[in-house]
Amino acid sequence: MLNRTAAPPIYDIHNLRLPRPEIIHLDNGIPVYVLDSPAPDIVKIEAVYRIGRPEEAKRLASRATTQLLREGTQSRTGADIAEIFDFYGGTLATPVSLDTASVVLLSLKKYATELLPVFAEVLQEPVFPEVELETFRRTNLQELQVELEKAEVVAYRQITEKIFGAHHPYGYNSVAEDYHALQRADLWQHYETWHTPANCQLFASGRIDAAMLQLLNAHLGQNQRTGLTPDFQSIVAEGRPAKVKTAQPGSLQTALRVGRRMFPREHPDFNGMFVLNTILGGYFGSRLMTNIREKKGYTYNIYATLDAMLHDGCFYIATEVNRDKATATLRQIMVELKKLREEPVEEQELGMVRNYLLGMLLNGLDGPLNASELVRNILVEGLRWENFEEMVQAIRTITPAQLQHLAQRYWQPEDLWTVVVG
Repeated sequence: MLNRTAAPPIYDIHNLRLPRPEIIHLDNGIPVYVLDSPAPDIVKIEAVYRIGRPEEAKRLASRATTQLLREGTQSRTGADIAEIFDFYGGTLATPVSLDTASVVLLSLKKYATELLPVFAEVLQEPVFPEVELETFRRTNLQELQVELEKAEVVAYRQITEKIFGAHHPYGYNSVAEDYHALQRADLWQHYETWHTPANCQLFASGRIDAAMLQLLNAHLGQNQRTGLTPDFQSIVAEGRPAKVKTAQPGSLQTALRVGRRMFPREHPDFNGMFVLNTILGGYFGSRLMTNIREKKGYTYNIYATLDAMLHDGCFYIATEVNRDKATATLRQIMVELKKLREEPVEEQELGMVRNYLLGMLLNGLDGPLNASELVRNILVEGLRWENFEEMVQAIRTITPAQLQHLAQRYWQPEDLWTVVVG
């Protein structure tokens, strides 16, 4: 019989390798990165445009343009498009980030021939109806009003503005005037300038056969529109890090953010900082959680984030606490940062973090759809294929002395902004 009093054995994770996609090009030069798998009878096609806030001529143009792509084409209304995808059980999504605009098709293989032409229409024949733009304005203004009543939202807006600067694409905060100023002509200009084949990458995963590739080429490979190529020059934020306090009447908790500017994923210190950030506050057993939640009971949740953008990056610690615990919580955050600067991480703790991170990467490689996400991130960020293996190697081999050196280099108190909202 199975002995349920004994824990199951723990096995090391080996052979973490990012699958290499097949690369083909459509007639107009758009690259298609294919991860074919016969097992799932599904198809995922993602069109990624490496454009975002840095390419905006007017604030919010990138997000508004992408989200309104599916709200009507030259031959279909937004309702028609939604009904077609609903009828065939497909999904059409338009996720955006600070650096990218995507349109994602998810469908059963047998219905892809019906949905792919509509997907192509959305990409190539949008009309940006004025009524849908007005709905976008009204909905987002209502959401903004609600969000600005939350201390944690105001704290996030302030820490990113302080880190990057109020005029930086990664640092500006949308306000009501930005939505009112946005016009249909701004969406057209953004679309015509940036949503072109030269700025597009296609990622195809699931059951991708020769017929599917021919269909992609027929509907997306004939578009010859031209535009501009992104060429963003980073902006240096002004001002020295300091402590910023903002009153938030009616807030039940005080939101805390501590952070600083960092770097993109290609930076030589990113992999080491990724491990160090996990130790500090990147998982449930982190030092911040153990101290401030489990031992002190100051908060329900606290975490640290190392956020890498295409042209820049930032690090911040985030939590919400009762007002009378804010000062004590900030003191304990600084205590944990100081420990990492002054004391090497013990091998037992580092070993647990290594296993946690390797397990997360292993989960990311489970199946063609998950693997496609990793492939997408590597290619969209302009990284080398070896970056994934280098990340794995760093997790496995980084030493306590190297981690301590990184903490000393990047987590000095005078380099950190502190934001208190409540």
